[in-house]
Amino acid sequence: MTKYLELIKNSYTGYWNYLKQSVLFEVQWENYFYGLIIISLLVWGLELLFPWRKNQPVFRKDFWLDTFYMFFNFFLLNLIVLIALSNTTEQLLNDALAIFNLAVSNFQLFDINTFPYAVKLLVFFISLDFIQWFTHTLLHRYEFLWNFHKVHHSVKQMGFAAHLRYHWMEPVLYNSMKYVVLAIIGGFTAQDVAIVHFFNISIGHLNHANINVDYGFLKYVFNNPKMHIWHHAKELPPERKNGVNYGITLSIWDYLFKTNYIPYDGRDIEIGFEGDEKFPKNFLGQELYPLKK
Repeated sequence: MTKYLELIKNSYTGYWNYLKQSVLFEVQWENYFYGLIIISLLVWGLELLFPWRKNQPVFRKDFWLDTFYMFFNFFLLNLIVLIALSNTTEQLLNDALAIFNLAVSNFQLFDINTFPYAVKLLVFFISLDFIQWFTHTLLHRYEFLWNFHKVHHSVKQMGFAAHLRYHWMEPVLYNSMKYVVLAIIGGFTAQDVAIVHFFNISIGHLNHANINVDYGFLKYVFNNPKMHIWHHAKELPPERKNGVNYGITLSIWDYLFKTNYIPYDGRDIEIGFEGDEKFPKNFLGQELYPLKK
């Protein structure tokens, strides 16, 4: 027990020190703090220069709430619970496997470090994205998980910051599923993770941005605003009631598994979900909603 308490303590102090170093420019490749700010400002600038919905305010509905969500979910949530929970869970798993003289490395299918660097990064990116796509489908399919995911779908005007409006339970589920990828292929550095992370954040921000773009023929590969707006549509056909366009960064999974849906230009469709008028409008209410349910 002492070992785990020490691990939790070190997780808190370690992440706090990392956060301070990020703010003070003492971290380079893994500086997610300023990386998020720069990506957000660039995508917001595109919204202001090339707005798809021209009558949408610069500071759209819930703009500041979503901005708070961005920093809470990406930094404060890590400090409060996620890093300590992740490190403790990993140690528990390692200790459990040790009983059977096993380690996580025993489950690796191949040595990813023998691949050329570009191939290694591509395998990591594609594997991670598929796991996230699959996890996303679960959030829509099961009512227990949907009640958490409603926080993200409570957005009523789309903008880049809506990307990171989600309940704190979502990263717990996503990270648990993503750990499977790391266990199976492993061997990634902090720099590898940072490259994939910043690319995913950029595409995620663009997906939710108020801009009219679909990347041409690349729309069949990458998720985009004109596709993702339909994921947030309030009204869908009965046969699509569980959701559409689940892609996180890649759209290819939706085309492969027939969950793609873009019936027409969705610029002015109503977004949300049935009964969202009764959904809490403030951060605390939204965080408590699924727990009350």
